[in-house]
Amino acid sequence: MTEEKRNKVGTYDFVAEPFHVDFTGHLTMSVLGNHLLNCAGFHAADRGFGIASLNENHYTWVLSRLAIELEELPFQYESFSVQTWVENVYRLFTDRNFSILNKDGKTIGYARSVWAMISMETRKPADLLTLHGGSIVDYVCDKECPIEKPGRIKISDKAVSTDYQTKYSDIDINGHVNSIKYIEHILDLFPIEVFKEKRIKRFEMAYVAESYYGDTLAFFKEEENEYEYNIEVKKNGDEIVCRSKVIFV
Repeated sequence: MTEEKRNKVGTYDFVAEPFHVDFTGHLTMSVLGNHLLNCAGFHAADRGFGIASLNENHYTWVLSRLAIELEELPFQYESFSVQTWVENVYRLFTDRNFSILNKDGKTIGYARSVWAMISMETRKPADLLTLHGGSIVDYVCDKECPIEKPGRIKISDKAVSTDYQTKYSDIDINGHVNSIKYIEHILDLFPIEVFKEKRIKRFEMAYVAESYYGDTLAFFKEEENEYEYNIEVKKNGDEIVCRSKVIFV
């Protein structure tokens, strides 16, 4: 990696704590997702466009899409690191990528994400190219991320539904359901036997709308291919909140 590229890539170190792993001893997908989002925040803040500075002008970042592809997950007490960088900046959204490295520095996974900057007052997207005079484009990096971008997820009317009413522990500082909580609820749709026999190869999330405390969420699950599932989440009857794809191997 060149010195210029190294300056554009943020690297952050972690340990798979015992309370961050599941019954197999491996880091959970929700904790990994949380680490990725934290790293995005650290990287943005270090370069002057983090949430704290945006909030001063009544703007914030929102996650639109996330795709994670893994060969393995860190085991309990193992150290690992996450690298993140900006791949593209457009007027209304930006592509941010990640790589996950094990304790030996070997890449064991990648992730792609799409973010928008929105007004905290109108909840509408804002022009990223006006942020600090467009300086965000100075951090675009051509580091490789060899996984597919998030795709289109479809659900038929034959999907099986499970209902859930949002609770206190689902709600984040913005007053709506935390994006990582959807990951937990989606994975809870699968019996523990699946996780005994398989591991998650690819996980995708597409966020469409916000949900709030007391909303009734309906989770529609459909098997597209063997061990490949599409999920759609609706709130209070018919409004789509998010969609997901889970591929086991």
